[in-house]
Amino acid sequence: MLAGQPPFEADNEDDLFESILHDDVLYPVWLSREAVAILKGFMTKSPARRLGVLGGIGGIKAHAFFRDVDWDALAARRLRPPFRPKVKSRREAANFDAEFTKEEPVLTPVPPDVLRTINQDTRQFLDDLTRGPLS
Repeated sequence: MLAGQPPFEADNEDDLFESILHDDVLYPVWLSREAVAILKGFMTKSPARRLGVLGGIGGIKAHAFFRDVDWDALAARRLRPPFRPKVKSRREAANFDAEFTKEEPVLTPVPPDVLRTINQDTRQFLDDLTRGPLS
């Protein structure tokens, strides 16, 4: 999100997974040194050495990228966001790309063997959901 582009790209899911496992991330030259450092920390291939695992949440909070964040004020919701989109209602989608808002929604089918292992209450919900809109 800092760069405005995904860190890995591929033509299909298998190639994307391979890219995530083996390719290096290229960072735009216009990102600050602190931004690149935190992104590298989050993108470390080894989970044991990844920022947030190594040093826990304290490692993230102490990172130079967040040096000006008042974490207590953030937790108390006293900080003003740097950008607030103008919206007319809670359901408005004007700030989302039309490429996505014009798509016809498609439910991902759930394999029957997975359905059998789900808690019955959840299963009933999924059954109702896959039948279409509630009448």
